[in-house]
Amino acid sequence: MTERIQLAVNGAAGRMGRRIVALAAADEELQIVAALEHSESSLQGADAGELAGVGKLGIPVTSELVDRPDVIIDFSLPAGLLAIARTCAERRIPLVAATTGLTEEERQAVLATAQEAPLILAPNMSMAVNLGMKLVGEAARALKGRGDGVDVEIIERHHRFKEDAPSGTALKFGEIVAEEMGQTSHIHGRHGATGKRPQSEIGYHALRTGDNVGEHTIVFGMMGETLEVTVRGHTRDSYAYGALAAAKFLVSQPAGQYSMADVLGL
Repeated sequence: MTERIQLAVNGAAGRMGRRIVALAAADEELQIVAALEHSESSLQGADAGELAGVGKLGIPVTSELVDRPDVIIDFSLPAGLLAIARTCAERRIPLVAATTGLTEEERQAVLATAQEAPLILAPNMSMAVNLGMKLVGEAARALKGRGDGVDVEIIERHHRFKEDAPSGTALKFGEIVAEEMGQTSHIHGRHGATGKRPQSEIGYHALRTGDNVGEHTIVFGMMGETLEVTVRGHTRDSYAYGALAAAKFLVSQPAGQYSMADVLGL
């Protein structure tokens, strides 16, 4: 590894990819060495820095990874993540994978990368969200077995362009709660004569509005009181800063699967 961490960005022409490029370009610990995008992109050949609004960096957008960077950050689509995960496994390149909307089969294929290289596959790179996950886990543990019962609902908001629902982050929050409290049913929205709400379920509600970058509220409803844990993203930079922190953490790790909790020391 060189003195500065050599970083490649997969999905560099996307909204998040551009923010990764912009913030990494201003980080003295990082050096962008490759900007990757699918071969059919109309932005092939464009300068990654100019796309990100930080001026010319001399790094063209390309579909092929020629050299071996120290670490790759992926904010692309499932097909793009699967392709770069295979490359990282073959070349043993640390991979920070932030793409969501994966099927279980795709997720397992990406996780296999950890056998050959350090890997973080996280539904959300935000430091606040990952701290929120720890707090939600502690709340679920404390409320488990409460005599009058606890109803858990998860509400998430994202921009109109998001293609998967509910968000991977909302599903992760639900997984954390279910591991502690034992819910076995995950319900996505409600309509019609649903009958009495069973406490064995977690309800998910996905809102798609404007340019909302991400908001999650986990509701613990009890008789006489309610506890809510809410995390709101104000800009996409919250995800980008988290991904960069993950990249810096991952370059010094051996092959294996890591989490944002490891990055944050939670």
